[in-house]
Amino acid sequence: MKKDIDIPEVKDVHVAAVKEMIEGQETWNVFIVNNKPEMIDAVMVTSKGYLENKIGQETKTSVMRHMIGGVPAKTAAKIEPITPEVFHMNNEYWVTFFFENKLYEKKYIFGSHVITPELEEDVPVMNRKGVVVW
Repeated sequence: MKKDIDIPEVKDVHVAAVKEMIEGQETWNVFIVNNKPEMIDAVMVTSKGYLENKIGQETKTSVMRHMIGGVPAKTAAKIEPITPEVFHMNNEYWVTFFFENKLYEKKYIFGSHVITPELEEDVPVMNRKGVVVW
């Protein structure tokens, strides 16, 4: 039964949107941040965007699936670029990984309009500013 499945609480793993300058062009990328003292393994991420307007119509993006693999301790790995055209939507990242032979999973959501320079803060282990979902 579902109640018998033990899925432990995720700690020290975050998702961050970080603005970067690539070839003179401003680009936002989404990263998985491993702030744990050990590697996390078999990292898989699904991402999607969605928004429901005031009259109940829903707009969705495609669901993307990413196999990241292992993310060493105190590092970050790029999941995908994210374009400003979807910043008005809720952008969801469902992260699954193994740590100490246990399965962990957590849903991280950048709410509508939160990926902005005004909400940037220090991103753990990256030494850069970005918008972090804790």
